[in-house]
Amino acid sequence: MVSTFLCRSIFSHHSCEQTCSNDRKILALGQIISTVVILYTAKTFKFVTFPSLGRDTWSKIFPLPILFLGNAVTGLGGTKELSLPMFTALRRFSILLTMVLEFYILGTQPSLSVQFSVYTMIGGAVLAASNDLTFTAIGYSLVMLNNVFTAGNGVYTKKRLESKEYGKYGLMYYNALFVLVPFAFVAILTGEVTKAMDYSGWFEPRFLLYFGLSCVMGFILNASVVICTQHNSALTTTIVGCLKNVSVTYLGMFIGGDYVYHPLNFLGINISVIGSLIYTYVTFRR
Repeated sequence: MVSTFLCRSIFSHHSCEQTCSNDRKILALGQIISTVVILYTAKTFKFVTFPSLGRDTWSKIFPLPILFLGNAVTGLGGTKELSLPMFTALRRFSILLTMVLEFYILGTQPSLSVQFSVYTMIGGAVLAASNDLTFTAIGYSLVMLNNVFTAGNGVYTKKRLESKEYGKYGLMYYNALFVLVPFAFVAILTGEVTKAMDYSGWFEPRFLLYFGLSCVMGFILNASVVICTQHNSALTTTIVGCLKNVSVTYLGMFIGGDYVYHPLNFLGINISVIGSLIYTYVTFRR
């Protein structure tokens, strides 16, 4: 949560905000490159260890690169189409999908109390969506696709971590390495690379410092997600990801101007947040 806050704060307090806020793929691309560079350097100096690239590396970590790429592309698109409160409410569907995938792929059976908390979150999100006055088909489609990719990425990350062949750093390194070229192609295709190259602040030391820090913080955030999944469950990691957005949910109602108040919509968002808090209580009480 701290890493996410710092990433947002760094850019929101810099003069490049208006130029770079529409070029989020460039920042994401910088974070992918940072992951490759940091982990390669750490491996070279023996701070971390993981197997070298082989002919079967792709098959052993598949489908993580595809899921990661889809998660990044749909996530960036969904935030542009919906208000922050609705985006965070709909993102809770990733929790239900994660619970279902854990059952079928990992054989994990959630307790009744966990199921109740998840269904409460989903019920609130459905109620909020049924009275969303800012509904857009594109926005909803992107967020639901993002939920599918997020759930799949979390569950398959857990599955690959359990094999212990590549470890957390190996999975992060090869995942970033394999998506680097496709993601760069997407950024070029959408014209964001051209826009970024035209930006005049690339030679400003302050901008380069902030951009570099954002890239490093992105790496730290991704590392924390993988480590959380390794020591807990994919479901817990997904719910923690939603919990960190509780403050964003309520601040988004007053900041940004894109939230349209409706009593049932507001009630649904609150029910969804309460479900998240119930899960936290149930999980950490054990």
